[in-house]
Amino acid sequence: MLKELRIKNLAVIDDLKVRFDKGFNVLTGETGAGKSIIVDSLGLALGSKIQSDFIRSGEKEAVVQAYFEPEGIKSLPDIGVEMTEVLILRRSIFASGKSRAYVNDTMVSTQSLAEIGRALVDIHGQHEHQSLLSVDKHRVFLDLFGRLQEEQVGVERLYREVEALKKEVAGLQERMKERAHRLDLLKFQIHEIDSAALRVGEHEYLSGQKTILSNLGRLKELAESAYELIYGADDSCIAKLSSVIAKLQDMAAIDHQASEVLGILKSVLPLLDDAAVSLRGYKGRYEFEPGSLDDIEERLALIRKLEKKYGEGIETIIRYRDNAEAEMKALEIVEEEIAALENELIMKEAMLSEAAAALSAKREEAAQRMEKLVSNELKELAFGDAEFLIDMRREAISPRGIDRIEFLFSANVGEPPKPLVKIASGGELSRVMLALKTVFADFDSIPVLIFDEIDSGIGGKTAEIVGRKLKDLSEKHQVLCTTHLPQLASKGDIHLKIEKRQKNERVYVEVKELAGSERLNEIARMLSGNVTDISLRHAKELIESAA
Repeated sequence: MLKELRIKNLAVIDDLKVRFDKGFNVLTGETGAGKSIIVDSLGLALGSKIQSDFIRSGEKEAVVQAYFEPEGIKSLPDIGVEMTEVLILRRSIFASGKSRAYVNDTMVSTQSLAEIGRALVDIHGQHEHQSLLSVDKHRVFLDLFGRLQEEQVGVERLYREVEALKKEVAGLQERMKERAHRLDLLKFQIHEIDSAALRVGEHEYLSGQKTILSNLGRLKELAESAYELIYGADDSCIAKLSSVIAKLQDMAAIDHQASEVLGILKSVLPLLDDAAVSLRGYKGRYEFEPGSLDDIEERLALIRKLEKKYGEGIETIIRYRDNAEAEMKALEIVEEEIAALENELIMKEAMLSEAAAALSAKREEAAQRMEKLVSNELKELAFGDAEFLIDMRREAISPRGIDRIEFLFSANVGEPPKPLVKIASGGELSRVMLALKTVFADFDSIPVLIFDEIDSGIGGKTAEIVGRKLKDLSEKHQVLCTTHLPQLASKGDIHLKIEKRQKNERVYVEVKELAGSERLNEIARMLSGNVTDISLRHAKELIESAA
């Protein structure tokens, strides 16, 4: 429910706060008093397009803020803004032509603001914010009227499944085109890697061996020199150590304390012997074997070649080989997969076609019932010769089914029905909307309905009927209506009078809620242009009759 509208520096409005309530809210006032400006202001807060001349002369910024207390707030579109039990839509408009939009003080795009606005308010009249002028909405409303949402959701689900299967089959068929070439490539790659017989850690080992073989002469020279120093030479370490041990044995025979040092040196002698044996082995190891270095270079070159193709490191190459084998096996069974998917696709397409045809048949039946109901409503709204038709045409299947649905209307005999968007008269359009909204009262989830100048071109009994229908509609929606007709104004639960006033040589707009004698005087003025005893009596009768 719209509770309050705050307008600042917009057109002739300086700073205005308008309060609304549930039920039927009527806005009255002289022509040009500013009723439509208030409706336009609300449209701006709901995300409608801005114009550079919206801002009040001499000001840099205009602000419009709409305060809602929406029931079932969870059903509103999710735009990523936290919503509590209170919803505030705000639009700041600048002289540059740019604007900023806010939902609950969080900046959002104008598109997000409009998305929320469409779920909250429907404005009918000579304005852009009219959901029933959208052909896409006509199908939605027909499905609501016929209670066909479940069937439509079923068609949409099957359509998505069919599209997913088509995409999957197309992907597999594309793979089939390259399948033979790809299989040959994968087999070659697997064979190439397998033939190399790679071992984890092999690259590091071979690199070490290459370094040794590249320095073989130097290593052999060092090994022989070390062996001679330890064992081979006449003055080797072992020979000298043996001489020292002999001397210490003579010392220990005289001084037992020398035995400790003698024991240490004797323990060293076996270690030197072991070292000499190891060095003798190194001497033999460093004998040059023709072809060994070439073999290692060739092996390392093979590993580098495979790394360039399949990734750095033997582990990466082996992993590539395993993935290639898995892909090869998948390609080998792709024909079976395609056959299975194509059979499933045929079955799903048949189910989709059957469900769409059944939905279309139910829509045709619902359209006939709806045409009669809307036509009856239009007759009561002074469209005695009006014709309302629902044009259903077959189109390519989509998530919506196979029907293109559009509402057509003709106000006069002999005039072919035209799409609602081509109805020239704002008053005619508003009354058509009222007829549709009356029929859809139990289905339409939009909480706030606004009818701007719905009384254009009507009067007398028709005005009384329009007023009664708006009153009835306000039992299930909050209804706001700008009007010049006392028959409509008398039925309002909330009566707001719009007036232009002047202060400090500037015009401003004032809104006042009327009750009691003030409301009686306003309806009397609307009846005759002046407040007279006769017009007051007539106004009293209208109010009492409405009550």
